[in-house]
Amino acid sequence: MARGGQALARVAVVVRAGAAPLWWPGLLAAATGALLPGLTGRRIGLLTGAALFLVTAATVALARRGRYVRLATEATRAARADFLQDRAVTLRVWRRAHRWWLLGAFLAAVGSSFALPGAGGLWLAGAGAGLWLKALWIGHRERTDETLWWVRTDWLGKGPAGKPVKAYRSTGIAAGDAAPGGARRR
Repeated sequence: MARGGQALARVAVVVRAGAAPLWWPGLLAAATGALLPGLTGRRIGLLTGAALFLVTAATVALARRGRYVRLATEATRAARADFLQDRAVTLRVWRRAHRWWLLGAFLAAVGSSFALPGAGGLWLAGAGAGLWLKALWIGHRERTDETLWWVRTDWLGKGPAGKPVKAYRSTGIAAGDAAPGGARRR
C-alpha cells in the first residue's frame, strides 16, 4: 500500500463469513440424511445430531474469546493510509479460500448419514450457528466499546485470532460498510 498502509478486514466479518456456508449446507445434509434409514435409524441419528448441534454451537461460539478480548484491548488506532476492505470482498476471499473444505465437509456430512441419519448435517449446521453467535458477541462488544476491530489481511491464514495475528487495529463505529457484528449496514 502507498505510504506504509495495510489492507485491513473486519474481524466480525471474517468470523461471520463461515456461518452461512456451514449453516445452509448443514441443514441440507441433515434433511438429506433424514430421508435415509441409516444403520442406527432416523430417531437415534437425529437425536445424536441435535446433541452434536448444541455442543458444537456452544464450543465454536465460546472458543478463543479470551484471545479476541486481549487483541481488542491492545488494539491500536488504524492509520490514515490503511485500506479498509469491503464486507463483500472479505466474504468472497474467505469463501473462495475455504470452498474445498466446505465441499468436503458437506460430502462427509451427507456420507455420515448412512450410519447416523442427519447427525453430520446437524453438526455442520451447529458450527455455522456457533460462528454466527460469535459474530453477534463481537458486535455487542464493538457497540459497547464504540470501536470496530480490524485485522491485517496478510495475517488471516489461521483466522482472525490465530497465532500470526499480533494485534488488531481499531476505528470508530461508522467506518467501513458493515455494521457491528459484520452484518450489512442498513
